[in-house]
Amino acid sequence: MQVALHPCIEIIKMKTRHREKINFKYNISEYWGFLKNHKLLFYTLLGLGFLLAGVSVIEKFLFKKIIDDGTLFSGGNITRESFIEILILIFIIFIIVRTLLILGDWVKVHLLVKLDTRLTLNLKKKYFGHILGLDHNFHTTHKTGSLISRLSRGTGAIESLTDNLAFNLTPLIFNLIVVGFSLAFFSLTPAIIIIITSVIFILYNYIMQQIQQESKLDYIKKTDIEKGFVGDIFTNIDSIKYFGKENIIKRIYSKFNNSTKDADVRYGNYYRWSDSGQVAILGMGTLMLIYFSLMDFLEGRITIGTLVFIYTVYGHLIGPMFMFAHGMRGFYRSMADLQDLFEYSKFKNEIKDKPNAKEIDIKKGAVEFRNIDFSYGKRKLLKNFSLKIKPNEKIALVGHSGCGKTTLVNLLNRLYDVNSGKILIDGKDIRDFKQESLRGETGIVPQECILFDDTLYNNIKFANPKASRKEVGNAIKFAQLDKIIKNFPDGEKTIVGERGVKLSGGEKQRVSIARAILANKKILVLDEATSSLDSETEHEIQKGLQKLLIGRTSIIIAHRLSTIMSADRIIVMRNGRIIQQGNHSELIKQKGEYNKLWNLQKGGYIK
Repeated sequence: MQVALHPCIEIIKMKTRHREKINFKYNISEYWGFLKNHKLLFYTLLGLGFLLAGVSVIEKFLFKKIIDDGTLFSGGNITRESFIEILILIFIIFIIVRTLLILGDWVKVHLLVKLDTRLTLNLKKKYFGHILGLDHNFHTTHKTGSLISRLSRGTGAIESLTDNLAFNLTPLIFNLIVVGFSLAFFSLTPAIIIIITSVIFILYNYIMQQIQQESKLDYIKKTDIEKGFVGDIFTNIDSIKYFGKENIIKRIYSKFNNSTKDADVRYGNYYRWSDSGQVAILGMGTLMLIYFSLMDFLEGRITIGTLVFIYTVYGHLIGPMFMFAHGMRGFYRSMADLQDLFEYSKFKNEIKDKPNAKEIDIKKGAVEFRNIDFSYGKRKLLKNFSLKIKPNEKIALVGHSGCGKTTLVNLLNRLYDVNSGKILIDGKDIRDFKQESLRGETGIVPQECILFDDTLYNNIKFANPKASRKEVGNAIKFAQLDKIIKNFPDGEKTIVGERGVKLSGGEKQRVSIARAILANKKILVLDEATSSLDSETEHEIQKGLQKLLIGRTSIIIAHRLSTIMSADRIIVMRNGRIIQQGNHSELIKQKGEYNKLWNLQKGGYIK
């Protein structure tokens, strides 16, 4: 049997069809946006790094002094007492230099940790808040696994980038400046050779990273897609278990693994050329430095101490050069990781609050859909739709799937905005109020209750964090959860699992009802609120819901018509239009859609 591939396999193929580059200008400007809030700390780090580079060269100069004065002592040009005095002075200076280097490194790491943690905190707060605040459409079109992957890599990348600047990139620049001037004071030729070698080394690494960036971005994209797939699989693990498709999923995942591995190999292969080139450049530089320095020594233009000083400071530069190469790789890697996260800042919320939007305070609960047009993509869902709901009226929406029932509820909560027309609450356009305020003032019992991986108690209290324990307890009793909770090993403190996986569908729906009760809102939406309950429990809760709906404006979405017989008005919809309305007694007497649905359900089903 041929297994159908997961759609993401095709995405992997598509990603490789176009070339991508790192947008350094945009990424650095975003990074600077975080860094500029801590400029004093950052500039202090740079200044400290420059001072440490200068102090470390002093240490090398002390060895030059020992060798030169030792040579003079050996030749009888200075006395033993004078040489000892010089050695004591050098020893004291060496202790001071070493102490400064130790303290400087300690302070540098301390400041860097402070800067790293602040930048990471700022980035996480900004992008978590930004992504959380993006509209419903964004979250229905982006995989959760990829979002987590990008946020995780981005927070690691901003720390890595700062560390690379402090430990790998700037030290070479600072050392080059200090070493260049120090060598030029004794001999210009070695200084020029070291500067040229370093510049060629830096340019070579820059070119190699430019060549590598496409393969790096390809590897990152495929890693994100793989993690998105993993998130999708574990979110829907029940479906895989129910249909016995573990082996098929393993084969599909193997394709993701292989694709990611191949991209990683292509990226890693560049290191062969990069490392070999670095060794070759440094080898040529060392050869040139040895030759010309020895010529200067043989010609008597420099002392043996100066010769040692030249070789020592050059050797001192080798470490920062390789650290620079490592830092360059890390810089590009961080830029690539940050780019994927920074891309989210380009996503703007399609559902925007007006600049002067206010908090809504629903008093009566009158709702009106006035001449609404709404399309999702090319699909026209509502056209010139109008419906008035009186305060405290119980309205039921009935119709086949796709007729527009849930769309009305989504529009009422401003998960989407209408293309034209208005939605009014108490005579005021809902677009004049803040979205979060609007949603916070309407209660809902959704068809599928999604729970947090927390206690049952906290999941219910989520609807009203200020509620007292007594109020939460009353909501639990109303939803008849108390009968279930007493059988749980930890009672109301039982952890329900990710998305409430440890609870049955009926138990989750009771939690949803308890949430709505605790929220205690003037407008209440019931979206198939009792569809997952057994008949006996449904009957009991329906009686309770009738009490709950008193004094509230209610919008009830239901396929089981028996649950809406007591509604004040039943709205029958088809293709985004109202085709019938009235109460149950009126509609079953009429020939039409409702009568047809009622007769179908009496037979035990509805198409």
